[in-house]
Amino acid sequence: MNESDAIIFVVDDDAAMRRSLAYLFDSAGWQVQAFESAREFLQRYAGHAPGCLLLDVRMPLMSGLELQQELSRHAITLPVIFLSGHGDLAMAVQTMKAGACDFLEKPCKDQVLLDAVTRAVARSVEESRHAASANTAQSALARLTAREREVALLMAEGKASKVIARELGISDKTVQVHRHNTMEKLGLHSAAEVARLLMAGGQI
Repeated sequence: MNESDAIIFVVDDDAAMRRSLAYLFDSAGWQVQAFESAREFLQRYAGHAPGCLLLDVRMPLMSGLELQQELSRHAITLPVIFLSGHGDLAMAVQTMKAGACDFLEKPCKDQVLLDAVTRAVARSVEESRHAASANTAQSALARLTAREREVALLMAEGKASKVIARELGISDKTVQVHRHNTMEKLGLHSAAEVARLLMAGGQI
């Protein structure tokens, strides 16, 4: 995952504003998808590409705030930047508390908007990389048996085979077999590598 994979999603019921924002981001080299309503975005968003959501606050049927809440309910972590034609401090605080990256007032200078998008995309790409790493680690760890996973966790703590054998109530030779099988299944060569994989998979 990197910035070139990112998509800037624009949701605004003002057609002229959508065209203007799409042109700005396209000219800056970003991929852009524009939607006239929050519901249209929800229907078409695939949920896999990194990027950010540039969101108008006041829209008919479903407001930007309501869309933010809907994304949260579905555990969609796409960074959100709000654009509002009405400077409202209470609303800005509310959106930021709910996890928005930025709250900008219309009209907004192009460079300010581009800088905000760059920050949001960097955050999204990092989150996507972390999620991909976690998924890869979890898939690898799923190949281990329950006993191999116990041995792997103790290996990650730096414990010697004799100590692991004593803690698990099995022979040293059996631990050696489990260590060998664990390393082979995971394609790793050291306890430190096992520890990093377990951390990536959220096991420790």
